[in-house]
Amino acid sequence: MGTSTTAEVWSAAATLATLLVVLAAVHVPLGNYMAWVYSAPRHLRVERAAYRAARVDPDAEQTWRGYLFSLLGFSAASLLALYALGRLQALLPLNLGFTGLDPAGAWNSAVSFVTNTNWQWYSGEAAAGHLLQMAGFAVQNVGSAAVGLGVAMALVRGFARSGTDARVGNFWSDLVRGVLRILLPIAFVAAVLLVAGGVIQNFLPHTEVTTLAGGSQNVLGGPVASQEAIKELGTNGGGFFNANSAHPYENPTPWTNLLEIFLLLVIPFSLPRTFGVMVGDRRQGWAILGVMGAIFLTSVALLTWAEVAGPGAAPHAAGAAMEGKETRFGLAASALFGSATTLTSTGAVNSLHDSFTAPGGGITLVDMMLGEIAPGGVGSGLYGMLIVAILTVFLAGLMVGRTPQYLGKKIGQGEITLVALYVLVTPLLVLVGTGVSVVVGPGLAGPLATGPHGLSEVLYAFTSAANNNGSAFGGITSGTPYYDTALGIAMLAGRFVPVALVLALAGRFASQGKTPETRGTLPTHTPVFVGLVGAVAVVVVALTFVPALSLGPVVESLS
Repeated sequence: MGTSTTAEVWSAAATLATLLVVLAAVHVPLGNYMAWVYSAPRHLRVERAAYRAARVDPDAEQTWRGYLFSLLGFSAASLLALYALGRLQALLPLNLGFTGLDPAGAWNSAVSFVTNTNWQWYSGEAAAGHLLQMAGFAVQNVGSAAVGLGVAMALVRGFARSGTDARVGNFWSDLVRGVLRILLPIAFVAAVLLVAGGVIQNFLPHTEVTTLAGGSQNVLGGPVASQEAIKELGTNGGGFFNANSAHPYENPTPWTNLLEIFLLLVIPFSLPRTFGVMVGDRRQGWAILGVMGAIFLTSVALLTWAEVAGPGAAPHAAGAAMEGKETRFGLAASALFGSATTLTSTGAVNSLHDSFTAPGGGITLVDMMLGEIAPGGVGSGLYGMLIVAILTVFLAGLMVGRTPQYLGKKIGQGEITLVALYVLVTPLLVLVGTGVSVVVGPGLAGPLATGPHGLSEVLYAFTSAANNNGSAFGGITSGTPYYDTALGIAMLAGRFVPVALVLALAGRFASQGKTPETRGTLPTHTPVFVGLVGAVAVVVVALTFVPALSLGPVVESLS
């Protein structure tokens, strides 16, 4: 390892330490604040106006089915509105002369942003005008994140309540509060900071500029800072430009890079505190945070090692695998961003994941295959980790011959069936989608590479889509009718089938009474439990995905 690379690693370690200190500083206040937001009995004046306009009663508690139907109705309306914006773009103002999106592309984009995936088959600066970016994509960045927060709160209420006839809250109240009290205020402050750091915020069209070499280049302006802020904060990931957070207009400096990493981690890492406060046992929140933190730090360490000292003649000869990396950030900062974005459901990138070393690309795949639970997406990370915790308690109960329970709620046949379906649905979408795509003509036409890396490109695409991540191995050509349709189906099912299962589980828990703890009850706030949950998460991935990984990143690494 060269001297410059060693210095970069030490710099990245300092960056990671700074990030962890800031996340730790906001963990308690933000977690407490979000618990208050979703528990406060009073509505703000602007919220009451929104409820009157929508003709909904925010105080009417809903069963899990009512909550689900409201969520699906809102998401369906959002999908249709975004599809229409994409198709009719040529007729709308601020279109910059761009035509409307084709039917398959408009479908894929609408599904992508409504499901919090933000997979992009198009180049933003060459296909989407300012109105589509601002009123379409950015609005869905807010709405889809608020939906994830609401589902997480419904599950937390299921643990906290007893015998409520499966009532888990009110979707419309959760949606409006998440938008107005959490996402928009933080995003506004973040956008101002990004503008101060050099991120652009205007409505300029393509402008011809003179380069340092004396040539000319057309550069697009736009409302970038506002979209960048909610893209990261809401763990969305859709970039204004094709280069995403590697573009200097989206991410100009190392400190804006650190700010963006902080934004995509801050809410998911604070939600365990919210969980602990709302269930009345803050130790449970610390335990969930411990699992998330351990997996996150392990991923960062492994990915940094893979990029700095990974196998291959070119990386060793050059001292680092800098191909596909921004020189403004370097290897280690790119690895930190890569782990953060694939362990959350963000999908934003500040480097080309297709250019990562073979083990590095494999690590980003495993991050997503874990279910993006460390810390995961806004809301989805918390309820995904709680599913793993429930599975862990059930398996521990089987080993000691006792009826398992978690936070006073018994885990019977109905509950574990829902958990098992949740665990299986995403791997099914990933493996079936990948398997079909590598044997049919339209699927084989997508990957740029052949052999193990070509398989990795397809596997990464379906893993990203089904887990609602949105990042991609850049070598795959996904803007085709086949991939637009197939990945759209994976995104839709990967978002709403798990949501339905989580809400059904929340309803079953809410209708139960509290079971008192006994000497045989497994403590779920200890370091032992933290280790068990982490082990179960890893074992589930190993049992499900090792064969596919062996044919892709593992074979490529060994060759």
